[in-house]
Amino acid sequence: MTRTDGLPNRRGHGRARRVFPHLPMVAWLWLLWLLLWGSTSALVLTGGLLVAVAVVLAFRLPAVRPGTVPRPLGVVRLLIHLLTDLVTSALTVAWQVVRHGGRTTSAIIEVPLDVDGDLLITAVAELTNVGPGNLVTEIDRRRRRLYVHALPAGGPQDIARRRSEVKAVERRVVQALGRRSEDTGGDTGGEADDRGRNP
Repeated sequence: MTRTDGLPNRRGHGRARRVFPHLPMVAWLWLLWLLLWGSTSALVLTGGLLVAVAVVLAFRLPAVRPGTVPRPLGVVRLLIHLLTDLVTSALTVAWQVVRHGGRTTSAIIEVPLDVDGDLLITAVAELTNVGPGNLVTEIDRRRRRLYVHALPAGGPQDIARRRSEVKAVERRVVQALGRRSEDTGGDTGGEADDRGRNP
């Protein structure tokens, strides 16, 4: 009888031990859930956390490397910028449509990345999508490039500003969730591409 009574507790402790080493993965899945829904309502927050824990319990996911362990202060800053972008994005696009209508200018911008790793690149791309007037149209994983449809983009200054905004997103992701690749070459490659395309 005593053994039977102890089984639920042992199962509960076993599940806790299984989830605890994967807390970084739970945080990743939770963040991606919020990005996909584009909302921070209580229902989305609670549902996302439950789904993330259920996925970790149901599947044997690989442990997250130490270089991508979330850093609390960086994650808080990242979430603050996410909430800000969710508000300003809708306002920016609405204002451009009201002010310029079909004459609104746009451009597809190539942005070289310093980060390496599927999780980090995915986070940069998803957060860029939330940014005002931005939409990632393509990810070149091998060359570490994002191709971003930006609106508005009326000239070289706007394009340079948009590129710097994506790089700022990348820095925030690095500060929150990982570190830059030591064997960089992304920036120099990007500059070479820009020189080749714009002599």
